[in-house]
Parts: sequence; structure tokens; C-alpha cells
Amino acid sequence: MTLSPRTRILVTALAALLLAGVAIAYAASARSAKSARDQAAAVPSAPVGSGPRLQVLTNGRLSTVSSADPGGPREVTALECDRAYAAAGTVACLKPAGPLSATALSVMDTSLKERASIPLRGFPNRLRVSASGRMVAWTLFIDGHSYATTGFSTQAGILDTRTGRLVKSLEDFRITLNGRPYRNPDANFWGVTFAADDNRFYATLSTGGRRHLVEGDFTARTMRTLRDNVECPSLSPDGTRIAYKSAVGGDPKKGWRLSVLDLASGRVTPLAETRSVDDQPAWLDDRTIAYALQTGDGTNNTWSVPSDGTGAPRLLIPGANSPSTTGGPASSPSPSTSPASR
Repeated sequence: MTLSPRTRILVTALAALLLAGVAIAYAASARSAKSARDQAAAVPSAPVGSGPRLQVLTNGRLSTVSSADPGGPREVTALECDRAYAAAGTVACLKPAGPLSATALSVMDTSLKERASIPLRGFPNRLRVSASGRMVAWTLFIDGHSYATTGFSTQAGILDTRTGRLVKSLEDFRITLNGRPYRNPDANFWGVTFAADDNRFYATLSTGGRRHLVEGDFTARTMRTLRDNVECPSLSPDGTRIAYKSAVGGDPKKGWRLSVLDLASGRVTPLAETRSVDDQPAWLDDRTIAYALQTGDGTNNTWSVPSDGTGAPRLLIPGANSPSTTGGPASSPSPSTSPASR
């Protein structure tokens, strides 16, 4: 079919407009891609130990914020972890290492140079580094994914980074329960925290349907129970108190309450946070305790509360979990946002 001159002109014009549109779209797409690349490149991979900072995970990526301004600018690295913790120049990271439940413990220095890598089996749950940076402890879920369910199984281990001594399961230690030697295949341990001597530690023992606070001796490979209904202990920087979560009414299905135990007197102080906190609390200093809470949409936020039971919870670092100081105890962080709704 022969087109008239006028039709040929219209077709040519339309084709030109179409090609121009494609060119504009391509240019816009290229600019958008370049912007995305620029933003990704702008994310700093700064050493996590530089200056007085707090370490957290932001959407699973290792990050740091100023301890004086935790709600301020955040340095986000490319390193992905399910749990992380830092102390005295040691950075520990639990991360998936393959299909199913393969996990790796990575121990690094503050420049994120790996010093040790240990293959593990299970789902990352808890992680701690001793105040000296020498000892690293972790907890993995082997079966189940919640302390509120029955039939779950955990495995807790400890690494001495100075000697290389590795204990993959605390179940190999001798247990003294209420003053008597004890052995039961249902024993589970989780939530290790270290004393200043890098030998003594505290953890949770679950057996016979009860949960106990235990004090352990790493060198002697022993543990003894101290009291009931104490989970995920965290020893204060001065070594005198333990922050922990306790099941409401002794029933984990009712949720957990954060409290502080004075080791000398046995006095328990419930903290001002009354929401259920399923986390191992972290001491930012001798007066401030940090912990993570998850919102209904799955967002993790880091909160803080005074350790003496006064005050109110404050949102410390939005969109973050796994809080720790990068060195020794940090200065008291400035509350950057409003108290929690009561």
C-alpha cells in the first residue's frame, strides 16, 4: 500500500517522538542507576572501633553511631551479621554460612580484619565478647526458634581468642544443681556473660522445666546454679549486678520482664520497661541498659532504660539491634527521642 505524502510525514514524526521518548527513559534510568551506585558507594566501611561509639546492626549490616548522639549519623558497613557484639578491639559476628542451619562465627579486629572463623551448626541467637576482648561466647538454636515454646534446643559455646581453646557446647561441663551433682540430657544453656577475670561467667540453664542462673568456671569446666527464673544474664561493668529477663509468673508464654539482680544482697529491681523484652540486655555503662524490641512490622529498635528502676524507656537507636559499646563502658548516651508510650 502506498502512503500519501502527508501520512509519511506523520509516521516519520511519530517515530521521531517515540525514539526521543526511549532516549529520555534510558537517560533517566541510567541517572537513577548511577545515583543508586553513588549512594551505595557513599556508605562508609569505617573501622567500628574509631572513637567513642556504639555498635549495632542496621538491617543486618554492622554499623556504628556516636555514643553521645546515638540518634545521629550512622556509619553502615557492608558486613552482614545475624548477631554482633564488640568490646576492647574485638568484633564478633554470627552469620549464615551456607544452606539450612550452617552458621559461622567470625572474630575480627576493629578494621574488620578476620582473626578467626569457626563453622557452627544452628540458628544465631545470642553473642557476647568479654570486657577485655579475649573471650567470645555464642548461643545457637538447634531446634525451635523461641524460648516461649516447648521442645526447643540450644547450644552455647565459648572461644578463648588468646589461647585458641574452643568449647563448642557447655553441656560438656559438670553441673551442680542446688548443691548436688546433676546430669540430664534435657539441659540447655544460653546467654553467656563474662566476669572481668575472663574465666568466670554466668549463663542460663534450662532443665526439668525450670530455668536457672548458673555461675561457671571456664578453666575447671564447671557450673553451679545460683537462683531460678533468670534468663539471658548480662554482668554490669563494675561486676556487682546482673541485668536479665525473667518469665512473667514463671511462664515464658506470658512474656518477660527486665530486672537487675544485686549479686551481693540478692535484691531484685524490676526495670521501668514493662513491655515483654526477649533479648539479652547490654550495659552501656553502670547506669544504663540497652536492649532491642521488634515492632509489629518486623522493625528492630534499640531502647535504653536506667538500671536502678527509675525513669522510663527511651528509643535510643531506631532501626537497629544487637547494641554494644566498641571499647570499654561508654559515657551515658544522650536520650535522643521521647519516652515510650506507657
